[in-house]
This record gives sequence, structure tokens and C-alpha cells, in this order.
Amino acid sequence: MEKIMGAFGARVKALRKERKMRQVDMAELLDCTDRHYQRMEYGDINIPSLTLIKLADYFNVSTDYLLGRSDVR
Repeated sequence: MEKIMGAFGARVKALRKERKMRQVDMAELLDCTDRHYQRMEYGDINIPSLTLIKLADYFNVSTDYLLGRSDVR
């Protein structure tokens, strides 16, 4: 589980930076606190499936890509 959460956090962070967004912008998009979003990027928390889907749709990538199960966006 740690490996998946670490891959998820790294990929979300990279995608966020590609769009030149701040963590606070992502928190606003996901309707959560800045700290909660930061913990997502650090892989400290397990995210809800609906949040995973929302992120995949927003970044136009697959959920498998976000979870590190595929290298194909």
C-alpha cells in the first residue's frame, strides 16, 4: 500500500507542477483543506475513489496511471 500511495503522490505532484498549479489550487479544486491535499501528495492518506476519478478526469490520465499501475497516461 505504501508503494501505491507513494507513486500516487509523486504522479499527482508532477501533474500539478506541469499545470503550474499550487497545492492550494488543487485543494480548492478538490474542495478540501490545503493540509489534506498536501497529505495526499505525501502519500500519508488513502484517498476516496471519487477523488481519484476526479483527479484522473482533471489531468486527462487513467486512474491506473495515477496509482502507478501503468506508465501510460
